[in-house]
Amino acid sequence: MEPVLVLQFMPDDGPGYFGTWAARHGLPCVVLNAAAGQSFPSTMTGHRALAILGGAMSANDDLPYLRDAERLIDHCMGGGVPVLGHCLGGQLMARTLGARINASPAPEVGWHRMQVAEDAGARDWFGEADVQQVFHWHYEAFDLPAGATALGSSVACPIQAFSLGPHLGLQFHLEIDAQKIDAWLASADELYVQSQHQHPTVQSPQSIRRRTTEHHQPHHALADRVYGRWLGLT
Repeated sequence: MEPVLVLQFMPDDGPGYFGTWAARHGLPCVVLNAAAGQSFPSTMTGHRALAILGGAMSANDDLPYLRDAERLIDHCMGGGVPVLGHCLGGQLMARTLGARINASPAPEVGWHRMQVAEDAGARDWFGEADVQQVFHWHYEAFDLPAGATALGSSVACPIQAFSLGPHLGLQFHLEIDAQKIDAWLASADELYVQSQHQHPTVQSPQSIRRRTTEHHQPHHALADRVYGRWLGLT
């Protein structure tokens, strides 16, 4: 079985629950980590799909590996190879499709409600529930790319997800697990500390940990559905 290629941008910030899900299905993954100096290929030879993780940098930053990621995204989309982006990954997908990445109407850090669009495609991805609780950590957000379908929204950020054919861009972290959350909170920067006092959409560490206990299992069930649909396994 050909592996999924996973692009990583931060040290010690691997695929998380996506890796757990892939292993459960016997699906191999090849992880390339820009933070470790690994370069991204220009083609997808030998890989069945492309998954892109998040990162603390802006999608607009002048970093060569971000442009390399966009060129690979464009290559995949042009060749019908499924692409899935988590947070920064979704923003890079949107940029590749010509959409703008700007400051989010309000930053979102922690567990927030996503209103699922009243659209058959959105329900196919996210299920019949009108609302899903998903995990965020972002200060910027994407506009809806031309030709794409908006799949969800939140009070703080109007475009939470989009699809275009087999490709799915997410503004949230579907790959999150408790270990990632603990690591992110342990290394949180000054922007996060300040933002807690400025924005009600930025939750405290105590609130995030309490909500994680409540929401992580249904969040994994949502990930099972989305990842399975993305790769045609369900």
